[in-house]
This record gives sequence, structure tokens and C-alpha cells, in this order.
Amino acid sequence: MPTPEQARAWMPDHDPVHNFDHVMRVYRMAERIAQAEGADLEIVRAAALLHDAVGSAPGSQTKEQRHNHHDSSAEFAASVLNQEGWALDKIHAVQHCILAHRFRYTTDRPLTLEAKVLYDADKLDVLGALGVARTIAYASLAGQPFYTQPSQQFLSTGVEEPGEPHSSYHEYLFKLVKIKDTLHTETARKIAARRHDFLVAYYSELAAEAAGEK
Repeated sequence: MPTPEQARAWMPDHDPVHNFDHVMRVYRMAERIAQAEGADLEIVRAAALLHDAVGSAPGSQTKEQRHNHHDSSAEFAASVLNQEGWALDKIHAVQHCILAHRFRYTTDRPLTLEAKVLYDADKLDVLGALGVARTIAYASLAGQPFYTQPSQQFLSTGVEEPGEPHSSYHEYLFKLVKIKDTLHTETARKIAARRHDFLVAYYSELAAEAAGEK
């Protein structure tokens, strides 16, 4: 079984968004959800420790590599678990969790309970106060502003105009505000309710202050 100590070595120490702290928050939340929902803890724990193991950090990878980090991490997971002597069916179960944990840029969807648990645990980490902090940090690492007024095209289609930055507010509108409705487990949906309300209140206040309305 992979350990948190191993996961620390896999994660970059220069990325405050996809770092060891993020992995451990997902690990603890995945345990909590798995225990409540009756999922296989061994599969969930391994998947949580390995889900961002390769290519998730902005700045050190190309945009394409970051977008495909679920593929790279799933391949890495197979190597790690094979060396530990895991059965092939269990390795595939962990890989499915990792391949299906992304909100975007993947055709895989969580089909098993364990994959749904990992997806939910990972997505809860982009809601609430942590979600705000991580989204602003990610924008900064990617060289984007924390707030700009989105174009009408972006508001209508989710696609920026040429040269339009993708600020943390853009990410909120494109992704974060939708997360609550994508969660699979009842346990995660209950946790998400308060975090979602905080997220909406924060970005509503941010937009109002930026416009000089408050």
C-alpha cells in the first residue's frame, strides 16, 4: 500500500495548489466519504495518494501535460502498484479512479463507487475557503490575474475572446460554481452545501468591490 511518506516525495514543493497538503486533504476527505458510503478503502487510499502524482503543477509542465496529468498519474500508479505486487484488477480500479477524477479534459467518468469517492473528495477541495485560496493561487502561478471582468463572449459560451485572461473569477464562473451539482455521493453533497455558499458569497463580493459597487 502506498504511504503518505511516499506521496510527499512525488509532489512538487513549489506548487501551493497541487502539493502534498492538497493530496493529504483529499486523502482524509476520501477516507471520510468512503467510510460513510461503504467504498473499498484500500482502492480509495491508493488513488487519493496517486491522483496528482505526475504533471499537475503549473509552470513546470506544458499546458497539455497539465491537462493530461490524470493519464500520466494513472500510468505512474500502475508502475508503483505493480512493484508492490498488487493484483491487476485492483491496479485497474485505482487507475480508473485517477482517470475519472478530472472536471474537464477527460472522457472518463466515475463508474465505480471508489472513483466517485475520489472525484468528490478532490472537488470538495476547490470549494469553500480552500477553494478560493487555491483558485487565486493557481491563477497567480499561471500568470493570470485574480480578477478581471469577463467578456460577454465568455459569459455566454465559456470561451475567452482572443487575448482575454482567464482570471480566478473566470474559473469560478466556468467551473467552481458548477461543482456542487456534479458530486456523486450524498456525503459529499452535504459537505459541499456550506462550502458552495461561501464560494458564491466571496466571488459575488469580489465582483461587486471590483466594480466599485461596495
